[in-house]
Amino acid sequence: MRKIKIINNISNAGLERFNTNEYELVDDAKDPSAIILRSFQLKSDDIPLSVDAIGRAGAGVNNIPIELMTDRGVPVFNAPGANANAVKELTIASLLIAARNICSARDYVRSLNLDDNDIKQSIESGKKQFAGIELPGRTLGVIGLGSIGVNVANAALDLGMKVIGFDPKVTVNNAWQLSSGVQKVESINEIFQKSNAVSVHVPLVNETKNLVNKENLILLNKYSILINFSRAGIVNTDDVIDALDKDILSSYVCDFPEPRFLKNEKIIALPHLGASTREAEENCAIMVIENIKDFLENGNINYSVNFPKASMTRNSAYRLTIANKNIPNMVGQITSILANEKLNIEDLLNKSSGNIAYTIVDLDRAIPDEAIKQILSIDGVLRVRYLGASV
Repeated sequence: MRKIKIINNISNAGLERFNTNEYELVDDAKDPSAIILRSFQLKSDDIPLSVDAIGRAGAGVNNIPIELMTDRGVPVFNAPGANANAVKELTIASLLIAARNICSARDYVRSLNLDDNDIKQSIESGKKQFAGIELPGRTLGVIGLGSIGVNVANAALDLGMKVIGFDPKVTVNNAWQLSSGVQKVESINEIFQKSNAVSVHVPLVNETKNLVNKENLILLNKYSILINFSRAGIVNTDDVIDALDKDILSSYVCDFPEPRFLKNEKIIALPHLGASTREAEENCAIMVIENIKDFLENGNINYSVNFPKASMTRNSAYRLTIANKNIPNMVGQITSILANEKLNIEDLLNKSSGNIAYTIVDLDRAIPDEAIKQILSIDGVLRVRYLGASV
């Protein structure tokens, strides 16, 4: 029976996909086959060598030591797009809230401590300070056209906004989902030059750290809106606060509160609500758990952030999977060992991505332990799994 270590609250809609005759769900195990988590900051010491896979019930994986897992030959799975509607709705709500100064207006009303006659007069005299703007005809710049960014761009277009988007790595599938009314631009600076509001939807990696900074903020129209429901580090906070002080920005809406945000009336900081809907939590859990199961049972890889997509229909009871460095003659060495054992290869798939490669081999009979040891001893092989269960 495989042990699955569960960290954080994972939706039962996903957990119930594990057959209790084959899987044991635990919150503390010394030798789990996989770890499933949400926002817990996973450290190397938390990951036993028994772990074959890690699943993040969400999109971002900056709380997982990806490089270390790649070196171990362990794929890390996530659930891109499963929370896209939830984040889209919160982004559009934040755009409307910022445009109409809803939070400041609500705080003003809550601060009043008057009788019925005086409160009416205070409201009428005070409301002028909260006059906002309407969105139709204004331009929203969307940075990052993944599942969330595409949903946000299309929704803003439906509100009557002009929408421009920037993503040099947009996938063909996401490009197809993007409305034809969204104008794609060639640089991030063009986003800031042409926008009245900017929404950021990119992962936090080395290339995107401090992506939003004083160099591009200064290009904005005065009294613009900035929305960040991606990760805190994508935005240079010092530069954003300076832009707020200079009225380059009228509002900054984000999901990542800091102490200095709490007294700044121009900052709307939410408690990491981006994917906090019942539907999003269920979708993320189901997606990542189904992919973890397929990997553990069949060796197939879908939606991994550090391994190539590699999925092959299984028609044999004897499947071997190998994770290795992407260097020449790896498949040749592996198949030579199998041939020496007089094992017939019924099907084979080899995929690579960057520095990592992954091979799935279906065999006509069980592979001897000695052959597995020989494959493991090949220079560059990171991990070998033999899946001998019946199909």
